[in-house]
Amino acid sequence: MSANLYDWARKWGLSVECLRDLQITLGTYTPLLAPDAPGVGKSEAWAQSTLRIEASKKGIKLFRNNVGALADKTGRFVRYGLANDSAAQNAALKSGDLIGVRGVLVGPDHVGHILGVFCSREMKAPGWQYTGTDREVAQLNWINLINSCGGDAAFATGPEGI
Repeated sequence: MSANLYDWARKWGLSVECLRDLQITLGTYTPLLAPDAPGVGKSEAWAQSTLRIEASKKGIKLFRNNVGALADKTGRFVRYGLANDSAAQNAALKSGDLIGVRGVLVGPDHVGHILGVFCSREMKAPGWQYTGTDREVAQLNWINLINSCGGDAAFATGPEGI
């Protein structure tokens, strides 16, 4: 969080705990790591690998979602990845690094049936903190869209983010 957010919270009499709860609710909170915590100094790739292992142990299927655009052999521009129909869309809505499904047992209308819940994780290196850059805002827009539809999306910095 920026100093401006803390200043605003102080102006309105909001506690640090209140701001933390808001960040958790929005999916932008990641705890600060102690200097000797697992993952300190590790890369985003490490965070992604360890999260995928943890997800697999819990039966969650996650797949890499590469997003971008390239010219094909004829010179035609081809966009790929979720929520990347146009440059304008991609600027406002950046889909997560990992996309998948989590099985959830629900009831009573669906007793005995396992339904899939769409999952998305935007991976960051351990110790990352949300700062509100244009890129992070577009990533948060995706997270909020998925969560508003009953999915499970968040920023993650390691296996605890599953």
